[in-house]
Amino acid sequence: MPVTLKDIAQRVGVSITTASRALGGYEDVAETTREKVLRAAEELGYYPSATARQLQKQRTDTIGFIIPTFGPRFSDPYFSELLAGIGNEAAHHNFDLLVSTRSPDSSEEEEAYRRLVDGRRVDGVLVVRTRIKDPRLSYLMQRGFPFVAFGRSQADNEDFPYLDVDGQKGLRDAVQHLIDLGHERIAYVSAPRNLTFATHRLAGYKQALQENGLVYDEYLVVVGHLTEEDGYQAAHRLLSLPNPPTAIAVANDLMALGAVRAIHERGLDVGHDVAITGFDDIPLAAHARPSLTTVRQPIYEIGRRVCRMLIQVIKGEPVAERHILLAPTLVIRESSGATHQ
Repeated sequence: MPVTLKDIAQRVGVSITTASRALGGYEDVAETTREKVLRAAEELGYYPSATARQLQKQRTDTIGFIIPTFGPRFSDPYFSELLAGIGNEAAHHNFDLLVSTRSPDSSEEEEAYRRLVDGRRVDGVLVVRTRIKDPRLSYLMQRGFPFVAFGRSQADNEDFPYLDVDGQKGLRDAVQHLIDLGHERIAYVSAPRNLTFATHRLAGYKQALQENGLVYDEYLVVVGHLTEEDGYQAAHRLLSLPNPPTAIAVANDLMALGAVRAIHERGLDVGHDVAITGFDDIPLAAHARPSLTTVRQPIYEIGRRVCRMLIQVIKGEPVAERHILLAPTLVIRESSGATHQ
């Protein structure tokens, strides 16, 4: 039988109400009585129900995270790393994590957010892969509901706490690396254009070309949906051009790994015949064959930091930095061909 407040009250010799208020930290309970109640609770192995704690604090101690994906992508190493960081930080603060997936920009996604917010199922929400026009952000701001985003917004009237990575710098550095290796015809496999980070990374690609006197060719830019299959199809399309690229910069590692597979199928040598770079530095990137040159963003640590920021917002604590922009780093491995020089 579980230990109840009545058991504790009888052990100490106080009323159930006094035992409850002592455990709840109320100031009208004498310190000596509080100590006796707490000691009895510990000795008896008493754990207050989650419902009772939530009613007392007016909180659920739960964070919501809806992964925007077109399919079941819990196996996506990018989201696995992000979830690990979020989950570990949430557990550190005794918060639970409610996770689900929904197709982006769908009525199902909109309804999922409404259930979380209107049903008060969570205390706050983490938003990822922000969009140029993002109804999730508009809805959460309109409702005044606590949230933190991994990603910025381009709307002037939207001010919210976020952490982001400087994608323009990251892509610029990756393309500059390819140019330094002697490549002039460099393709780019972009993320969907409605994603905010896609805009920044495309800008970095264009910046590197412009700084080196290379002409931007729209036929060398292909859009994918961030899956390995999209990268595979994009590489085949680019390498089928009359004048194919000698290097391909890719907006994320999964698509880059798909491109590597397509290059192998064509009997070409990755890093020698065609150079490839990715973005993210998921754990698989270092162990791929060949290992993937990529732009590293600390996905696990980002998960921890955005979760920590959200918990501060939920608790009404000051957030030291509301707008954080991290500088990514280029990790040079075999796929770009640097070892062939």
